[in-house]
Amino acid sequence: MVTRTLSRYEGIVERVDSLGSEIDDAEMLLGMADEESDASAAEDVGKELVTVDAELSELEREALYFGEYDESPAILSVHAGAGGVDASDWAEMLLRMYLRFLERAGFEVEVDEYLEAEEAGIRSATITVRGDRPYGTLEGERGVHRLVRISPFDSASRRHTSFAGVDVIPEVEIEDVAIDPEELRVDTFRASGAGGQHVNKTDSAVRITHLPTGIVVACQAERSQLQNRNRAMTLLAARLAERARRERQEHLDEIRGEQGEAAWGRQIRSYVLQPYQMVKDLRTDIEIGNVTGVLGGEIEPFIEGYLQWRREKEEGRTG
Repeated sequence: MVTRTLSRYEGIVERVDSLGSEIDDAEMLLGMADEESDASAAEDVGKELVTVDAELSELEREALYFGEYDESPAILSVHAGAGGVDASDWAEMLLRMYLRFLERAGFEVEVDEYLEAEEAGIRSATITVRGDRPYGTLEGERGVHRLVRISPFDSASRRHTSFAGVDVIPEVEIEDVAIDPEELRVDTFRASGAGGQHVNKTDSAVRITHLPTGIVVACQAERSQLQNRNRAMTLLAARLAERARRERQEHLDEIRGEQGEAAWGRQIRSYVLQPYQMVKDLRTDIEIGNVTGVLGGEIEPFIEGYLQWRREKEEGRTG
């Protein structure tokens, strides 16, 4: 990750130098065209400046990734919330939306846990995402997602509201977090869902409970119990590190006298299928009428909007 970050910064410096040279050249050529009243040359310079403007816009986007953990792999979890079977179905729809987006965007995805609900959908699922700035890209998805639709599980075809929670945390090195083995309860169970011939035949899945905090993590993606245990320990380290970060932030907010936003339990986005069709982000006010496209993974406008919103909040805090 350090090598990738260094390479990106070197690339940014090179692009800035190159753009500076292009702007200087354009200024000189524009001056010559003006002196010689050469309209054709001035038009050519104008076209060059359009290209420069596009490159500057791309460069400005780099400034949106300023978070400490933006480069880190992201651990994304989806949990069914209030709404019964509709919520379980909604959680599965959300997971599918993210998987389609991540596949199209070229991220690597590893499914750590996938717990099916009894009737339909999922109770929860956890995936780890690697690639180009995974955490920075997905951080804005953390929160509660609300769905309004005609329930396919209601024989009277009534409109239902259901909720699903999304949590996103950065992956950390286990060595960076102090974990006392005496404070862990480790349970093994049979994996369920897709995963190969070993599924439901061996107790390869592992669930670890951190007794002091009550944090529970599980992994069933690997074929061996040892691999699943190692992966579960990585998930636990990430959740403990995130807990410590949030506690520090709450302490700082208390010192400042501010009321910090809870990362979990707040509604960030509404997906309305009935009586009209609209997806709206409640932080950025971005609205998209193509709900089918959004649920198919076209969530780039929301991600871009959140990054802009995050930058504005940071500038307001430090300004």
